[in-house]
Amino acid sequence: MPIKLVILDIDGTLISKQTGITEPVLEAIQQAQALGVQFALATGRMYRSALPYYHQIASTLPLISYQGALIKNPLDGRVLLHYPVSVARTLEVLEYFEEQSLAVHLYINDHLYVRSMTPASQLYGERTGVEVQVVGDLRSILTAEPTKVLALTSGEVVTDQVLGELANRYRPDELYLTKSDPTFVEVANPLANKGLAVKFLAEQCLNLMPEEVMTVGDQQNDVEMLQYAGVGVAMGNATPKVQAFANWVAPSVRENGVAAAIQKFILS
Repeated sequence: MPIKLVILDIDGTLISKQTGITEPVLEAIQQAQALGVQFALATGRMYRSALPYYHQIASTLPLISYQGALIKNPLDGRVLLHYPVSVARTLEVLEYFEEQSLAVHLYINDHLYVRSMTPASQLYGERTGVEVQVVGDLRSILTAEPTKVLALTSGEVVTDQVLGELANRYRPDELYLTKSDPTFVEVANPLANKGLAVKFLAEQCLNLMPEEVMTVGDQQNDVEMLQYAGVGVAMGNATPKVQAFANWVAPSVRENGVAAAIQKFILS
């Protein structure tokens, strides 16, 4: 069955930390679009941070952001789905992160709030093009449910340790726990993951079957959408654990892996 929909992760998949979308990748996307294949993005990024890449690949579909917690159509501004974290649960997680002396990012109404500006938060803002708003005590701005809570760690060993401890505290139906970067501990609504978001986009919005969908990703937060799609592609820079869930492993992001996947499963 031919692929009709391609869902791309952004960081580590569509782009690397050193480059934006390369010409070979953009050309492959455009060639597939000329054949009628539709493209969408599914990212852990904020909606506003993902928009430039959405426009660059000329997508016309709703944009999946915040690990699937927010699905919004940039063409008309309509929110199709929003699964935030309850204020009560957020307060519990904040207390735990503060006990671990971790810097916290709180995302409310597509704005980013921090207690204080750390080098890691400053770098995050520069890399994603988002204004980081310093507010002191994060509890003071919890007037609405956050779309996501993120803690920054010193490295992947600490990230995995924190994720493990949170997993012991909360069942999967209470919180969705993942990482999109070795130093990110990400907390979201249990209904928010890229697999469920891609399923919604494909089946509810486009009336497609999983066999008509290809997903491409590189991190733990991409596993659910790799499992959902008829063709799940892991990047060559993904860990072996993530690659194990894929139907095919593409070259790395620096080797234009997205272009290779499009060539293999669509253009050829």
